[in-house]
Amino acid sequence: MHSWRPVLAVAALSAVLGGLTGCGNDTGTGDSAAANASGPWSFEDGSGQVVKADRTPTRIIAHAGEAAALMSFGIKPVGVYADEPVKTDPNLRNLDLTGIEILGEEWGKIDVEKAAALRPDLIVGDWWPAEKAHSGMEEGVDEKSKKLAELAPVVGVAQGKSIVALAEGYEDLAESLGADVNSPQIAANKKRFEEAVATFKAAASGKPGLTVAAMSPATEKVYVANPEYAPELLDLQTWGLKVINPASPDPAFPYWENLSWENADKYQPDLILWDGRSFTPTANAEWGKKQPTWFKIKAAKAGATVSWPAFWLHTYGDFATELDKLTVAVKSADPNVGN
Repeated sequence: MHSWRPVLAVAALSAVLGGLTGCGNDTGTGDSAAANASGPWSFEDGSGQVVKADRTPTRIIAHAGEAAALMSFGIKPVGVYADEPVKTDPNLRNLDLTGIEILGEEWGKIDVEKAAALRPDLIVGDWWPAEKAHSGMEEGVDEKSKKLAELAPVVGVAQGKSIVALAEGYEDLAESLGADVNSPQIAANKKRFEEAVATFKAAASGKPGLTVAAMSPATEKVYVANPEYAPELLDLQTWGLKVINPASPDPAFPYWENLSWENADKYQPDLILWDGRSFTPTANAEWGKKQPTWFKIKAAKAGATVSWPAFWLHTYGDFATELDKLTVAVKSADPNVGN
């Protein structure tokens, strides 16, 4: 079960990975900014363990968002595995993937044979604290796919309290791998992000009564996101937006509170942040036709919805782009819709 895919939730979430330390394979170099880096190399994983290698890894396989983060610093993986088609994955859809082997385009399914042929010396995937697993190795993933972790050491930054911290963590990882993190493009993205945050804060402060809920409707249930486990939502709260904390998150899977469609209107926000990942239909009216109780939520009935970049952001540039969209929605939102 991937930590952010509610429609595949399972009760048991106890996958604990071992063997995180090891040596890189002496099997040549990949096409990356770290091609000339040497060693020894080490990095503190999001789990708190230190991953070590005799030399700096250069043949890297990465999960989609993590690959995007590394590529933003000039580190090009030899392979990528995604949770949906790479053409629609919001992390990858605007990136040049030429020369990169695509190892999976569905959550829980990774072609480990193809991965082994790439002779990787590092696997990069976020660490998810609630699941105690890296991306692609959680409970519910095909057992064959989990064997990816046997090919090379696994490392990733923890999905924690802030996307800013996540981006900074991948900046540190990229730097350890030999990237120039002081390039003009990186500086420009950081500046754009800082400006986007300032504009968002101003918009949020201008609507002090506005309440917001981050939601993901599915066939059987409506899922209300728990900001405690959603770093982008925690950032939005920090910057002044009143994102609702659901009262009863699923004890076994606390990323969400699960509501039956009969109880879809338990919360009445003024603005709905709609799960914007491609496996979730983005047409508000479409869910109203499928599940009329969706429109019992006054914000849904009023069309007060905006795409929420749920659990995929990893870079300053992507966050700036999405934050600008949210700012427009906040500015135009009516703080009395949910009354």
